[in-house]
Amino acid sequence: MIRTEALRAFVTVTEHGNIRDAAEILCRTQSAVSMTLKQLEAELGGPLFESDRKSKLTDLGTFVLDVVGPLLRDHDRALELITGYARGYSGRLRIAAVPSVAALILPAILKSFVEARPEAEIDLYDTDSASVREMLLRGDTDLGLASPAAEPDGLRAIPLFTDALVFVCNAAHPLAAETRPLAWHQLSGERLILNETLSALSTPEFKTLAARARLSVRNLTSLLAMVQADAGDTILPGLATRALPDGVVTRPLADAACLRRVSLLVRDGRTPSPVAAAFIDMLCDALPDMAQRFGLREPWS
Repeated sequence: MIRTEALRAFVTVTEHGNIRDAAEILCRTQSAVSMTLKQLEAELGGPLFESDRKSKLTDLGTFVLDVVGPLLRDHDRALELITGYARGYSGRLRIAAVPSVAALILPAILKSFVEARPEAEIDLYDTDSASVREMLLRGDTDLGLASPAAEPDGLRAIPLFTDALVFVCNAAHPLAAETRPLAWHQLSGERLILNETLSALSTPEFKTLAARARLSVRNLTSLLAMVQADAGDTILPGLATRALPDGVVTRPLADAACLRRVSLLVRDGRTPSPVAAAFIDMLCDALPDMAQRFGLREPWS
């Protein structure tokens, strides 16, 4: 039986024109390469080279090279692709994240990730937490960075950080001048604009306030524009208020339970692809520095 090792030795010798250089490339001795070629010729029943100098091929040698050369290159490329994918250096990764995470947490991480893995293809979607979860359940994304659902929903949540919620209002609002954290009773008469983040709040005081709301906005840019226009005020995670439009300010809330919990979300029972696993490792490594930079809290604090 003709061995792949023998065919590779033959192709390498033809590419370099001599056994000495081929042996160095193959990490073998010259005598071992020479013996391999003789065994191959014996199995084929004819010489592959016109002389011992190995500089000119016979008709049989030319035919073997024409057939085997492309096949070995395809074989090597296939192994390279498989190895790269298995080690997380290639492949497509789809990430869905809430806008504040997509805009502030992910850019530096993705920059490092694509520099280390230039063959990887990344698709990033920014949307609210409910839509992130829906995309995961439909199979439209591989990883989610968002708030988990209150009830089991077929997704596995790995806690990443918590983010304090803040009151967001127009700079001309009377509460904008308040220096102490705001209590719920101070917000009782407010025109609250609801957003998807607030669906996780369950305190009676908030529910009373939310029941009177007449405006709900899911897009962060539009929501802040509404506050800027003094159409109402809202409550947002602190991370989402790092870049506010002119005339919009934030004030802390006194209720320590007013937190947004952000988790890494994956479909339950599904093993992440190698490139997804590599991204998860890089994300977890970078998160402590990101938390310190943006004033985020560890998930258990």
